[in-house]
Amino acid sequence: MAQTIQHALQLSRRSSRLGTETAFEVLNKARALERQGKSIIHLEIGEPDFDTPGNVIEAAIEALHQGWTHYGPSAGLPELRQAIADYVGRTRGVKVSAEEVVVVPGGKPIIFFTILSLIDEGDEVIYPNPGFPIYESMINYVGGRAVPVQLREERDFSLDVQELEALITDRTRLIILNSPQNPTGGVMSRRDIEQVAEVIGERNLMVLSDEIYSRLLFEGEHFSIMSAPGMQERTILLDGFSKTYAMTGWRMGYGVMRPDLAAHITRLMTNSNSCTASFTQIAGIEALRGDQTSVDRMCAEFKRRRDVFVAGLNKIKGFSCRLPKGAFYTFPNITGTGWKSKPLADALLEQAGVAALSGTSFGAFGEGYLRFSVANSLENLQQALERIDQWTKQNL
Repeated sequence: MAQTIQHALQLSRRSSRLGTETAFEVLNKARALERQGKSIIHLEIGEPDFDTPGNVIEAAIEALHQGWTHYGPSAGLPELRQAIADYVGRTRGVKVSAEEVVVVPGGKPIIFFTILSLIDEGDEVIYPNPGFPIYESMINYVGGRAVPVQLREERDFSLDVQELEALITDRTRLIILNSPQNPTGGVMSRRDIEQVAEVIGERNLMVLSDEIYSRLLFEGEHFSIMSAPGMQERTILLDGFSKTYAMTGWRMGYGVMRPDLAAHITRLMTNSNSCTASFTQIAGIEALRGDQTSVDRMCAEFKRRRDVFVAGLNKIKGFSCRLPKGAFYTFPNITGTGWKSKPLADALLEQAGVAALSGTSFGAFGEGYLRFSVANSLENLQQALERIDQWTKQNL
């Protein structure tokens, strides 16, 4: 019998530039420890611990019974695209048509498709750091140059517009904004966003505005750069259903952008996913147009947990935490412990049974910080604080 030759896998060069999202790796590690009988409090994953609102679930069930189980248009069902256009127009104070909306399975495809569409090799993209790791991963993947703008604790992790301006060059093609922000919970003020628009001025560059946490704001009102004068046609707005309506597993997000770019993003959908599941889109219409009390209730509960958890962190030796203004994360400074971020996150998981993420999971400027999600019960959050406090007393 002839011997089968095991050939080495030959990946493309660009595949070596592909990053990851550490939250899922830590989640898998935490679950492996649980299978060994260890008690783990999960504060690593960015997912609401609430159920999807009942009216949304019922809308999906009814859609299944009505036969919404077939292919739909690549850009999304016209009914949902119009509902999104109405919602964005109402909440951002701009006029939006259904032709400017593309529905995709989750928020990440809008990041990926935007960067694929706009960035050639060597083009520069300015992105927040610490920030959502998929930004940098996708920029590197397509051969662009990832240019980080540091979010600083002394500014409550709001972007410094002067620093941003200094990074813009003739090679800059895209600026990524994220407010409320992952991982820090930082929020850009209306004035800061208006200043970003002023800095961009007449330059021919685009802004990807990631506003997935726009409804999870604890103080003030959300303001989008899409609403700034002259910026609507240069803004790709990313939003979705995962965080606002606790629909992470439903995989449904959307982008709002100028029609000619929307047509190209739609073509990428056709080439990759064909379309987003039809029955989930029917549920999305109900989410946007139905009762919103569940959203307000969830946001209020996240705020309550934030207050308790931040107060608790600030009592622990070596920890110092500012009060985040949005999303459902805390981002404490841990330099006082004398530990680097990754070893400390590993130790808390393996020895204290608390799953958190190293700040370096969100870029080099995340060193000296940890990210904890407060998307867990108040009881579990308080228990996590006790475990961390006990660990620090034994190890610092």
